[in-house]
Amino acid sequence: MRFSPLLEQLIETLRCLPGVGPKTAQRMALQLLTRGRDNGRRLAKSLLDAMEQIGHCASCRIFSETEFCEICVSQHRDSSLLCIVENPVDVTVLEQTGGFRGKYFVLLGHLSPLDGIGPEEIGISKLKIHFERGDIKEIILATNPTVEGEATAHYISEFAKQFSIKVTRIAHGVPIGSELEYIDSNTLAHALAGRETL
Repeated sequence: MRFSPLLEQLIETLRCLPGVGPKTAQRMALQLLTRGRDNGRRLAKSLLDAMEQIGHCASCRIFSETEFCEICVSQHRDSSLLCIVENPVDVTVLEQTGGFRGKYFVLLGHLSPLDGIGPEEIGISKLKIHFERGDIKEIILATNPTVEGEATAHYISEFAKQFSIKVTRIAHGVPIGSELEYIDSNTLAHALAGRETL
């Protein structure tokens, strides 16, 4: 069955959301039109406001409605410690642990030459400005444990060494509460390679 052009457009637009296929998008659109028009209007306003007013922090590149985010302006954070992540959501996850009191830099991706993503696209020139100030003593590389994430971490590690900055990498390995027989071989190999002295 074909819907009206505006309804087809709404369904197709909803499909841009992660995990939303054609059937789910159709159900969402019909629900909003049948019983949720006020919610739909609020959703539309919130989306429009967010798209127009949320940008990136000028220092760390996390999502922010102000020039500098609250983490960057905080006097209670350690400015000598910089954690480098791929995406803004990674900052949220690390903040939820409550274990990190330094500052962040968000790459907004990872190196991927085949996709045309090089050092400039991930903000290396902005990162260089942080390094040149001389107040950063250690960077923690918290890129994803993928081929691209590892390549990005290696590139930044070599780049940071030019500024005599200590470089560390988050540990990869066996999750707490798991059993070895259920761990995949790549994870186990990383855990063995990154073993620590007790």
